[in-house]
Amino acid sequence: MDLFALSERMMGMDGRAWARHANPWSVWTRVAILPLFTLAVFSRAWIGWWALAPLTAVALFAFVNPRLFPPPESLDNWASKGTLGERVFLSRRHEPIPGHHRRAAAILTAVSIIGAMILTYGLVALKAWPTLFGLVMASGGKLWFVDRMVWLYDDWLRADPGRAIGDVPRRREDPSRGAPRGRL
Repeated sequence: MDLFALSERMMGMDGRAWARHANPWSVWTRVAILPLFTLAVFSRAWIGWWALAPLTAVALFAFVNPRLFPPPESLDNWASKGTLGERVFLSRRHEPIPGHHRRAAAILTAVSIIGAMILTYGLVALKAWPTLFGLVMASGGKLWFVDRMVWLYDDWLRADPGRAIGDVPRRREDPSRGAPRGRL
């Protein structure tokens, strides 16, 4: 089972959604989703069943977020490269990627899953320390994963700057700077 592809299908991601999700605003506001979800679940201790309202809002935002922002003007930033690296990673069945990137992705995903399990325990038991520890571990693992996807995307571009995988944008020359720039 490919957990990454399953996640992509569940979110209904297509080429246009990925292009919009490459916007740094999309990436950075998405980073806030897990802490907001955690707060919404924990709020049941204070507001009872009314916690379903913020939970629903966070779930809706999680689904809408990759489609909310326009495609970025430039891909020359960490957030955009991380998103495009995820697209390269998702195509690994058709286009091989180096083993060190596959291993790192598996390890960092495991860290995030373990963190999510600790977070879940903390939320169910309404215990602050496991909740905070799990949140940091799950979020930290995901952010490190995205950083690794930046590395994968840069390696992928260096290997053949003119190729494309699916709808992953290629880097083009920007004559005003004389250096390669990523553009959608």
